[in-house]
Amino acid sequence: MPEESTTVEPELIPVPELEPELELSPQIIIEQTEAIDSSMSDLAQNLSGWIGNQHWVPDSLNHSLAVLTLFLGMLAVSAAIYLVFRPLVLRWVKRLVGQSNATWDNELMGHGVFRWLTHLLPGVFIFLVTPGLFESTPTLEKVLRTSSALYILISLYFIFDSVVNALQAIYSATPSGRKINITTFAQVAKLLAALVVIVLSLAVILGKSPLVLLGGFGVFASVLMLVFKDVILGFIAGIQLATNRMLALGDWLEMPSYQADGNVELIGLTTVKVRNWDKTVTTIPTYALISDSFKNWRGMSESSGRRIKRNFQIDTNSIRLCDEQMLEGFREIEHISAYLDAKEKEVEQANSKIDNSRLSNRVNGRRLTNLGTFRAYIEAYLKAHPDINQKMTLLVRQLATEGRGLPIEIYCFSANKEWNAYESIQADIFDHLYAVASEFGLRIFQEPTGYDCREVVSPK
Repeated sequence: MPEESTTVEPELIPVPELEPELELSPQIIIEQTEAIDSSMSDLAQNLSGWIGNQHWVPDSLNHSLAVLTLFLGMLAVSAAIYLVFRPLVLRWVKRLVGQSNATWDNELMGHGVFRWLTHLLPGVFIFLVTPGLFESTPTLEKVLRTSSALYILISLYFIFDSVVNALQAIYSATPSGRKINITTFAQVAKLLAALVVIVLSLAVILGKSPLVLLGGFGVFASVLMLVFKDVILGFIAGIQLATNRMLALGDWLEMPSYQADGNVELIGLTTVKVRNWDKTVTTIPTYALISDSFKNWRGMSESSGRRIKRNFQIDTNSIRLCDEQMLEGFREIEHISAYLDAKEKEVEQANSKIDNSRLSNRVNGRRLTNLGTFRAYIEAYLKAHPDINQKMTLLVRQLATEGRGLPIEIYCFSANKEWNAYESIQADIFDHLYAVASEFGLRIFQEPTGYDCREVVSPK
């Protein structure tokens, strides 16, 4: 008989079941909390039973001594967490931050984010172990649990505050952060967080839901609007200042209505602090920067020059037509020889159309004046000046006279925007012009002084 063929089925290798990943769900948190309560309750009962078995302890003191022991033990563990474990954690975090190449963690460390995070450790410990340890003394349990909850809320607020400060410092170091100020938004966030913490703290103390307290705040809405009027106005103004880039930290602000003239040091929720040039400090309501006018010198700082706009008066009695002798003397002056050549050709061409008999009168025809030549010299002098920005507006013009001489205004831009250098450049230019005006036969106008009056009364 032919042998029957047998098929060998492959052996199935059992696959071990994968354990589900640990998820931090609310149900797990509740279960862990109940487990802690159960463990602490067992610890309290065991301690109470052990003390009850001691013959030297009176029965009337068993419970009190057990509660006192648990309380002191809880305080000792909390103190160990705060004084021993907390510094070790901070030292470890500081070492990790020092080894990191990132800069944001340095800001978090510098503003105390990790320091306030470690403050949660003793508070959370007391909050978790209190219900189980002091289950037999509800009053003490409620006091300790409420106190630890308040401590946790305060720590959470300071954590939020330090995080906001760190984020603000990180953002301020970026290019956009140097242009847009977010201090107002940061202060509003801190204010809202403080209100939330206050509501939650009241809810913890009173033992009521925060929603009940928030519902009651509607009655005081008008009072809150009145109390926080400046805060609300400052917040709206801060948004407009930031979005429109009207003002930023470090800007030169000039606001005569508040006697402010200096650098902006702080843009807060309700006030703007200005450090004046005389080192005094002026505080301006934030909303006043929207309702009133002010001058921001940022445009000058961002431009390539700082404006020089100043005039001096020429005595009109010294203005005259130039003769040949004056023109020969002017030719020896630097910067204007080319101007004189071009002007003389232009004048000669214009006068060629007039009869020679009429040219004998100097009123007829065109003539150069010492004032016009002086203006040409000033313009040429400024164009050759190394500290004047030649790519920006440069002009020398006459202004309308007001009976005190003829004003000649200089309008140009200094290449150096630094205040001290700018003032030196401006002073040097006008020192030179005052000194050389007499070389053009001109006199600078000034009011009569006591010396002039004495010279008229008793001449030497």
